[in-house]
Amino acid sequence: MGIIVTLIIGAIAGWLGSQIFKGSSLGLIGNIVVGILGSFVGSWVFGKLGISIGSGLIGSIITGAFGAIVILAVLNLIFKSK
Repeated sequence: MGIIVTLIIGAIAGWLGSQIFKGSSLGLIGNIVVGILGSFVGSWVFGKLGISIGSGLIGSIITGAFGAIVILAVLNLIFKSK
């Protein structure tokens, strides 16, 4: 059950991050990957800054979306289309 919840949170966080960042759509699998990786990045950044969003579903989605935005911004800088 935990894997399914992780995939759902990753999909929502990745989709939300791509909507806020206004990047190109990554599709379902891309959103899940970016959202899950974004959760790790967001947790690390928030931990370094001493920010606590809280635990639970909403906190996980916000943290993942923030991390997804960071990942999408870095990817945009690396693979800037002309």
